[in-house]
Amino acid sequence: MPSRRSFVNSLARAGFALPVMNGSAFRSLFSAEEVAAGRAPASVASDEDYWAEISRAFDTDSTIVNLNNGGCSPAPIPVMEAMIRDLRFSNEIPVDHMWNVLEPRIESCRRDLAQMFGCDPEEMAITRNASEAQEIMILGMDLKRGDEVIITNQNYGRMMTTWDQRARRDGIVVKTISLGGPPGSDEDIVNRFRAAITPQTRVIELTHITNLTGHIMPVRQVSKLAREKGIALFIDGAHAFAHFPFLRDDLDVDYYGTSLHKWLHAPIGTGFLYVRRDKIKSMWPMMAAPASMDDNIRKYEEIGTHPAANHNAIAVAVAFNRGIGLERKAARMRYLRDRWAKTLMAESSRVHVPTPLNNTQSCGIALLTVDGLDTEKLFGWLWSKHRIRTTPIVHPEFSGLRITPSVYTTPAEIDVFVDCVRKAMKTGIA
Repeated sequence: MPSRRSFVNSLARAGFALPVMNGSAFRSLFSAEEVAAGRAPASVASDEDYWAEISRAFDTDSTIVNLNNGGCSPAPIPVMEAMIRDLRFSNEIPVDHMWNVLEPRIESCRRDLAQMFGCDPEEMAITRNASEAQEIMILGMDLKRGDEVIITNQNYGRMMTTWDQRARRDGIVVKTISLGGPPGSDEDIVNRFRAAITPQTRVIELTHITNLTGHIMPVRQVSKLAREKGIALFIDGAHAFAHFPFLRDDLDVDYYGTSLHKWLHAPIGTGFLYVRRDKIKSMWPMMAAPASMDDNIRKYEEIGTHPAANHNAIAVAVAFNRGIGLERKAARMRYLRDRWAKTLMAESSRVHVPTPLNNTQSCGIALLTVDGLDTEKLFGWLWSKHRIRTTPIVHPEFSGLRITPSVYTTPAEIDVFVDCVRKAMKTGIA
């Protein structure tokens, strides 16, 4: 059985700096590790003794079943404590404590995130969310009138709006391809991009995992296609990072943006932008930086006054995820996904889950459609009558409820959701 010291040392040996925190802040992780040490992730996925300890690290409202953790996740108690501590410290004399004491600690967060993503720290910029990271890419690349950009009709809405503004302002051509409703095979997805490419194509933007159905896209295959054609590939990883395990080199990408307040459980208003080192100089920042910073990844952080407390607490969130392990985390998410999805599908032919229920094309996010039940009405009924929070997805090619549990979600909460959907199918939602 591991000791507390050996567990903490394991984090340090992995290269993760443990942030300053009170002595009991990671007690839940330590207790959980005593249950799971040495076991395969799949065997831990359904071990409620382990996940009960993880749940204790979160201060959530037990009267609510939150199945919209993909939008924004609660942060664990130690992350919140770290942020609040630094906010209080900043407030004593912000011009000194915030700028001179706390802000330099962003370099530790940069280092920890870079190691977790598998890149050089000099390629890692801290942003406020995935949208900011993606807009730096979209607005920062030099494009001229007539240049073509390929996106899909399942890209995130804010990014589609940003591309539309570039089209209206700069005269570029934005081509939107359909992924065929719920996406098909990896080969089919790649072929849809291949068919859309012309000699004028300069950029492809692709979501790593779509926020609509939870389908994990074949990023590496699309990257290979883009490289062969000399096309830049922007990856929107808002729902991917810290959701399931991968590294930069697994994807072979030059540009990647994500939010950290979803699956990393960092404070609200945190994200990162990765730009491969030899691409930094040619990618403009969204807010102006001096010419002396042309080659410096920090030029993307020139946003004016901002709280250091939020981004410094990223280090605690990284350590928290390291304590769980992304393999265990992904196995748990797929266990919870299958618990509701496969149960409901087995019970009624009215139930459809267009998300592929396997270990490669999806993880914790999945879409539920029930014949005869209106998506938005079902969403409202679950929330107003049963305090179950989901996400209504209404797309031109499909609709349904997006279900997104988290590491603190219990099987009992999943079962409450299942029972309510059963009731809705049997007696309606009037």
